Amino acid sequence: MSYSLDDLIQLMDALREPDSGCPWDLQQTFASIVPHTLEEAYEVADCIEREDWEHLRDELGDLLFQVVFYARLADEQGWFDLHRIIDQLVAKLIRRHPHVFPNGSLSTAGVDAIAVEQVNHNWETIKQQEREAKSRTGVLDDIPVGLPALSRAAKLQRRAARVGFDWPDTQGVLDKIEEEIAELREALAQGDLDNAREEIGDLLFAQVNLARHLEIDPEQAVRHTNAKFERRFRHVESRVADSGQAWEQLNLDQLDHWWDEAKQKGL
Repeated sequence: MSYSLDDLIQLMDALREPDSGCPWDLQQTFASIVPHTLEEAYEVADCIEREDWEHLRDELGDLLFQVVFYARLADEQGWFDLHRIIDQLVAKLIRRHPHVFPNGSLSTAGVDAIAVEQVNHNWETIKQQEREAKSRTGVLDDIPVGLPALSRAAKLQRRAARVGFDWPDTQGVLDKIEEEIAELREALAQGDLDNAREEIGDLLFAQVNLARHLEIDPEQAVRHTNAKFERRFRHVESRVADSGQAWEQLNLDQLDHWWDEAKQKGL
């Protein structure tokens, strides 16, 4: 037997049925589900980065369930349901892809070839028109506050760059990074931790700017580095265990030697 989207909606309805539903699901609100949504999104990203296609389907299902859950909560409030979400999504994507749907419908008749650069330009033009229709005319309007900090920094910078507020090349960004490092050193020399915290933020923001100029996703880059650190540290941890000594009995030179060993192994 193969289940469908309608079956998933029916299952969600049953879970939220006041008299016979699941006690945990009945307690949930929009706010209480948000942490689970973020976790599921990161698990999808993790599967893709590890090329774990076997488990990706399962994680995508978990993420889809989050959307169905929100839709059910909204339906209970009389705001909208899953069908309305899908209807609005399809209409928006048709509107944002006039090069694929020139007639404003799912018909693709009369489609002409178009370059990726033109697609990106059209996409941003249409999104700006949508923001204006929502009375959001600020360049930085509608960038979600809840995004991971590095991703939001890159999005803020990209949005500002579209109106010309940007360094012309990477050299300007590198100079800015060096400036922020110098200011951080000064704050640390003065023992001003409050200022140091601000300077660290400025330094990270400038580094995100460099990543953006190089067309590198900063969030993905840091996740890659986290995974690399984890692999190498586990090697060091294994070597410590093999040595029969406790961590505090080993000096940094020995630990660093094993770290270099992990690097040589390509970990």
